[in-house]
Amino acid sequence: MKILFRNVIIGFFLCIGFNLGSYAQTPSKGAYQLTENVHYRTDTAQDAYVKERCVLDLYLPKDQKGFPTVVWFHGGGLTGGEKHIPNELKEKGIAVVAVNYRLSPKAKNPAYIEDAAAAVAWVFQHIDDYGGDPSRIFAAGHSAGGYLVAMIGLDKSWLATYGVDADQLAGIIDFSGHAITHMTIRGEQGIKDTQPTIDRYAPLFHVRKDAPPIVLVSGDRELEMLGRYEESAYFYRMLKVVGHPQVYLYELDGFDHGNMAGPGHHILLQHVFGKNSKQ
Repeated sequence: MKILFRNVIIGFFLCIGFNLGSYAQTPSKGAYQLTENVHYRTDTAQDAYVKERCVLDLYLPKDQKGFPTVVWFHGGGLTGGEKHIPNELKEKGIAVVAVNYRLSPKAKNPAYIEDAAAAVAWVFQHIDDYGGDPSRIFAAGHSAGGYLVAMIGLDKSWLATYGVDADQLAGIIDFSGHAITHMTIRGEQGIKDTQPTIDRYAPLFHVRKDAPPIVLVSGDRELEMLGRYEESAYFYRMLKVVGHPQVYLYELDGFDHGNMAGPGHHILLQHVFGKNSKQ
C-alpha cells in the first residue's frame, strides 16, 4: 500500500511539473481583489465573540464570471489559527473564501461546526453577486478545517439549517482532518486524545454513497500526527464500501502534518479544474 501511494504521488507531481499550465496558468490572467472581514452570521449584535470571529475574506477574480470558489478553513485544533488565503491558490482563476470560526475554550462544540455551515451557506447565497458559479463551490480545509468540511459535507443537517443541500457542493477537499470525533471535542467530553471515539461528531459516522466528490489528502503516515493517515485511509475505505463513486486518497511521502498543505493545494486545483470535478 505504501509503495502504491508513493507511485501515485510521484506520478501526480510529474504531471504537475509538465502540465501545470493546463489548469492554472490560463485561468489566472487578470486582476484580483481582496475584501476582508465580511460577517457571515446575522446574530453578531447579540454575541461579541460571534462578531469577532465569524468573519470571512473574499479573494476574487475581477471582471470575470462563472469561476469556481474554494471555501478554505484554517487548521489549529479548533483552539487556534486564523483565516488566510493560501499562496498556492492565488491567481489561479478561482475565488478563495477564507473563514474564521469560533474557537475552544471560549466556544464549545458544536459552535465550530455551526460556524462552518453558516459560512458555506453564506457563499452559496452570495457568490453569484460577485460573479462566481454557485454550482462550483468546493469546501476545503487543513486539519481542524478538514474535519469541519467533512462534517458539514457528510452530515446534511448542518447546512440544511440554512436551506442549503450539502449535495450542492462541487466537492469536499479534506487535508489531514480527523475522521473520528475531533480531539478537542473529545477533550471537552473528558476523553483523552489517544482514546478514539466515533459518534455523531465524527465524519466517519456519516459516510454515505450519495455525498459530493471527496478528496482526502494526508501527510506521510510515519510523519503525520496521532494516526491521522490511518484515519484518512479508513475513511476512504468505508466510503468505498458504502458505494461512494468519487472518493480519492493521497498520501504525501516526506511531508508531515504541518507542511503537507503546500503540495496538497496542487491536488486541490487538479480536482477543481480536472475531469473528476463536478462541473
